[in-house]
Amino acid sequence: MLRLHHAPRSRSSRIVWLLEELKVDCEIVYTAIPRQDGSGDEDPANPHPDKKVPALVHDNVLITESSAIVLYLTDLSPEAGLGPQPTDPKRGPYLSWLFYYSGVIEPVVTFEFAGLGENPALIRTFRGRAEMDRRIMEALRQGPYLLGDTFTGIDILVASMGAWARQMLPTGKLMDDYLTRCNARPALKASYAKDSPR
Repeated sequence: MLRLHHAPRSRSSRIVWLLEELKVDCEIVYTAIPRQDGSGDEDPANPHPDKKVPALVHDNVLITESSAIVLYLTDLSPEAGLGPQPTDPKRGPYLSWLFYYSGVIEPVVTFEFAGLGENPALIRTFRGRAEMDRRIMEALRQGPYLLGDTFTGIDILVASMGAWARQMLPTGKLMDDYLTRCNARPALKASYAKDSPR
């Protein structure tokens, strides 16, 4: 049994999209979270240790953090083809992108929004926006997706970031076309109906 603790229009929306892509049965539990505008509040029923989302529960086991959940679910449903499996040569690049997303992309864009993008210590540790943009664009030049011809869970993470705030990703037609391809997927459109409770 899968259960996703989800807050509408939040980082967990991309997991709702992934679930639609995978065509797996999952109970969605709508939860409140504190929002940047000061609205919302912590939900005591949310199992996430920080009361954030997404929080996935599978047979009473809790999985948190978007990249971990993407890896967990794509491994759980290999037939969907959204995550290269251990015998696939693309497994290493897939894992690298998942960890690069959570370990570099999100920190770099967060630092930039906070006005810390030029901090030398942060650049030494995570690199800067120019390096991040270059790495993404180099992959898309080989594209049409980040792992080449195949749309995967990492594309959901990156495209969802672009949908939330386009300026977080590189500029230009190559990126715009990539986002258009990802945003045109039927599973994304189907996920909209589940993003908020009826």
